Amino acid sequence: MKLAQRVGRIQPSATLATAARAKALVAQGIDVIDFGLGEPDFDTPDPIKDAAIDAIRAGFTKYTAPSGTDELKQAIIRRLEADQGLRYQPNEIVVSCGAKHTLYNLAQALFEQGDEVIIPAPYWVSYPDQVVLNDATPVIVPTQAEDGYTLDPRRLESAITPRTKALILNSPSNPTGAGYARAQLERIAEVALRHRLLVISDEIYGQIVYDGFRHVSIASLSPEMKALTVVVDGVSKTYAMTGWRIGWAAGPAALMTAVANIQSQSTSNPASISQKAAVAALNGPRASIDRMVAEFAARRNEMVRRLSAMPGVSCFQPQGAFYAFPDVSSCYGRHHNATAVTGSQSLTTYLIEEARIAVVAGAAFGDDRCIRLSYATSLDHIRRGLDRMDAALAKLKK
Repeated sequence: MKLAQRVGRIQPSATLATAARAKALVAQGIDVIDFGLGEPDFDTPDPIKDAAIDAIRAGFTKYTAPSGTDELKQAIIRRLEADQGLRYQPNEIVVSCGAKHTLYNLAQALFEQGDEVIIPAPYWVSYPDQVVLNDATPVIVPTQAEDGYTLDPRRLESAITPRTKALILNSPSNPTGAGYARAQLERIAEVALRHRLLVISDEIYGQIVYDGFRHVSIASLSPEMKALTVVVDGVSKTYAMTGWRIGWAAGPAALMTAVANIQSQSTSNPASISQKAAVAALNGPRASIDRMVAEFAARRNEMVRRLSAMPGVSCFQPQGAFYAFPDVSSCYGRHHNATAVTGSQSLTTYLIEEARIAVVAGAAFGDDRCIRLSYATSLDHIRRGLDRMDAALAKLKK
């Protein structure tokens, strides 16, 4: 059987691969502490689950409109206006099977051979592969911890060519937790407006922020910038609803019509029951979000403190999301017994085999100096896991 060439251009998701290895070891009875997968360990709040149960009992189990129910679109519209002052019409919203599906739909609708898509690094692992799967070229623009892992507008402008189709912006970021302040977004918006550059703004972590940082959508800066922006969001992270698979895009009507048409020929509608649950999430109180974010903040503080205390390790202080992205490159060129650590991937392998902790190699995110650890796990797991990591790193010799 001859497979399509596009299959050979992409890599399996590094985060899912790490999770699979951790689960395989656990299945063998081995105690593994998993810092790999970006999934809140909190349960979906009961009122949201109750809404899904009520939907099942009421027989709301049939097809809906491919782009989502009007009820859910209205809940999304209200939330965007309340949080960001953004106003949309229902034909400017498409609901999909998670934010990842939303991003892929956008790539299908927008990108083709000859197009270039600017992606700041470190980046979420799927951005470049989704671009490549649609025959376009990712243009990676590095950012640095000392600059807050945010995109320098001058570097953005220098990366733009006549073939540039879009910029993918993620704030707060996976994997770094970096967020863009309004003033930074205004400088990026100036460049985007000058070049008529479409911005795909992934805001899935926008509600998970710390220390008074406020998430600002680049679409909210001006009507002109809103017309050049597609806002991507979902319920997975904010409401601990990863398995419910509901995400959405808000953007120009012509583009949303194209996305809806693509979806109608692929998945059709997102699950009807999950849509009812998402309505309850968006219309409900913030208490569960606030409790979760407060716990994440305590975990972040502990993880960053412990990582920063390890010899040779430095760790950026995240402003949002639930990841730490420490620089561990001082460990490279070292070994323990027959195991040599030459980069983030070999260090990741060493840590799961020697310390029984699962982390994700920074190379998958475009920065081989680092590894990613999720603190969407208990403080006890964080403390025990970092004890193991500290001990394992201490064994590495030149």
